[in-house]
Amino acid sequence: MAEQLRLIKKYPNRRLYDTASSCYITLADVRDLVLGQETFQVVDAKSGEDITRSILLQIILEEESGGAPMFTSDLLAQMIRFYGNAMQGFMGRYLENNIKSFSDMQAKLQEQTKGLYGENSPMSKDMWTQFLNFQGPAMQSMMGTYMEQSKRMFSQMQEQIESQTRSMFTTFPFPGNEADKK
Repeated sequence: MAEQLRLIKKYPNRRLYDTASSCYITLADVRDLVLGQETFQVVDAKSGEDITRSILLQIILEEESGGAPMFTSDLLAQMIRFYGNAMQGFMGRYLENNIKSFSDMQAKLQEQTKGLYGENSPMSKDMWTQFLNFQGPAMQSMMGTYMEQSKRMFSQMQEQIESQTRSMFTTFPFPGNEADKK
């Protein structure tokens, strides 16, 4: 049986109403839905417009403001620079695929831990948390290095695409074409 979409309505007074539980909820409750991997949609109660992305961005903003941010200022600036760029759509898919790969890697590590210590072992339940607590700085450094390599790879790919496009269309008057210099 397919999971039913949970509908949340946002009213002009900025309150969120969960139609499944018939009560008002907070952004923290919506965050819990995300963490619980529940399928939901947030709509503007007046217009019916889907505002799920806006609510998710609000949750990210709260998380970023409340302690140890995940995104550096440099990373955010780089992301902003991709808006309006021809590669904007590709960048979204690129980030989504990288996050999915990271999540898959995390799930595999958790499965391996369960295999070593048993699924119901207190050791397997706490092992991942303990590992990350001790390895947090090392993991952050590793991810930073990974992201830098990904950024370089992405830039190289963008330069290659630009170069290939220019070589395919050398007869058209693009700035920098050899045909333009004659």
